[in-house]
Amino acid sequence: MLKIPATVDSLLEADLPKRPVHLAIGVFDGVHLGHQAVIEAAIQSAKRSDGISAVLTFDPHPSHLFRPNDPTRLLMPKSAKEGFLHKLGVDLVIFQTFDANFASIEAEDFPGYLQKCLPTLCAVYVGENFRFGKARRGDVDLLIQASRECGIDVISVQRIRENGEPISSTRIREELSSGKIERVNALLGHRYSSSGKIQAGRKLGRTIGFPTVNLPWQPELAPCYGVYCVKARLKGKDSANWHTGVANYGVRPTVERGDSVMPLLEVHLLDEVSWQPDDEITVIWEKFIRSEQKFAGIDDLKTQISKDRQFAQDFFT
Repeated sequence: MLKIPATVDSLLEADLPKRPVHLAIGVFDGVHLGHQAVIEAAIQSAKRSDGISAVLTFDPHPSHLFRPNDPTRLLMPKSAKEGFLHKLGVDLVIFQTFDANFASIEAEDFPGYLQKCLPTLCAVYVGENFRFGKARRGDVDLLIQASRECGIDVISVQRIRENGEPISSTRIREELSSGKIERVNALLGHRYSSSGKIQAGRKLGRTIGFPTVNLPWQPELAPCYGVYCVKARLKGKDSANWHTGVANYGVRPTVERGDSVMPLLEVHLLDEVSWQPDDEITVIWEKFIRSEQKFAGIDDLKTQISKDRQFAQDFFT
């Protein structure tokens, strides 16, 4: 990993190693299997040439410019995307501000813009449906033609399909909103996850025999409210140990009143831990159990939680 500021503007002043740069370009929301194919091509080529593997991605999502009243809700926040890209083996992650100035670059001028930012750029890697430049006029054929004049190779990667259908972030968003977390994980090629600091709660779960750790997690695109089999681990000294559990994500209609209740991720672990408020944890989502529902009272809620806990125990064993 290269320890330099990871924005296009800062690249102009950065002292990058004078090694060939292999650059994958895309929004890469969720970094799903299709994205990984493009990125892996850049990583492997960089290794063969003793070069630098890099990713150019965008912040904010282009939809904020083109559809400001209805922007795309993201699967993965910026920090998580950057961390995952480095985990894949990418040396340098570059975030391009997607504003009117960037969007106005003519397609023919795009390779030159990239070369100005990365003077040792030797190849770019994109998906076969990649579009770029003003009015999204550029396609892979134009990219090849314009890049040839700059001495830059273009590698386009075919879309990855599952059951005959292309894997896309849009498709994964639909599955996530429907609670189909196993489908989401299959299409991502990694587990959907949540991270944050534990928040002190009212300890209601403890009083009914099901203590929870609570995460006030508010993603752009909320998963289906419901109960899930999960695994969780503490960031830091205990980070190697995953603990199984059952989680509810939603607004807790049995015990909360009003329309302004904020969603909460409540995780009941199947074994005991000594985690405390403000500890940072990561939760990975494994299986959907049921939708969130309002029960007639606490006793009915306890009965259902007991069933959910047993379901999770059976699932993990």
